Amino acid sequence: MRPGTRPGLVADTDLMDQARRTPERFAEIFDRHYRDIYAYLAKRLGPELAEDVASETFLTAFDRRHSFDPARGEVRPWLYGIASNLAARHVRAETRHYKALAEAGGQHPDDQHGQVDAVAGRVDAAAVRGPLAAALRRLPEPVRAVLLLVAWAGLSQPEAAAALGIPAGTARSRLHRARQEMRQALGIENEGDE
Repeated sequence: MRPGTRPGLVADTDLMDQARRTPERFAEIFDRHYRDIYAYLAKRLGPELAEDVASETFLTAFDRRHSFDPARGEVRPWLYGIASNLAARHVRAETRHYKALAEAGGQHPDDQHGQVDAVAGRVDAAAVRGPLAAALRRLPEPVRAVLLLVAWAGLSQPEAAAALGIPAGTARSRLHRARQEMRQALGIENEGDE
């Protein structure tokens, strides 16, 4: 079975092909992926900004549906690539978000009763606590983007490279650097990356 499909469902790449001729077919791509894209962006930018950037991601994808090339990869990494590029425009907001998380010891300052987690989905709290949030804030955006696509979006290293439009070796190097920084922030001895 092709990635992006469940039994009885049309593959994402086939939906994109259909959406070129029948734009309404793109709604199914939105329905399948919006929640995951939103959750990824909420982790990066906070829930307030995530909704706008997630919507912008799908507007951009819709506008670019004619240029989607299945030979370059699947729809899911392509969407994460668009989301990551849009998030990069909001790096300053993201940096403030990590700073607030670091200062709050991992508890989101606006999250009195768990509303952020409910809105954003299952947030990996360990990834945004104190020293990790500070380390994420210090990473250059291109390095942080690869790490977050792998850690939060669940993309493979090659999918992250495709999503960001960078060579696989560059993604591997950036991921290695990010992992070293995270280990250092946690006080863990650096070991070889998988």
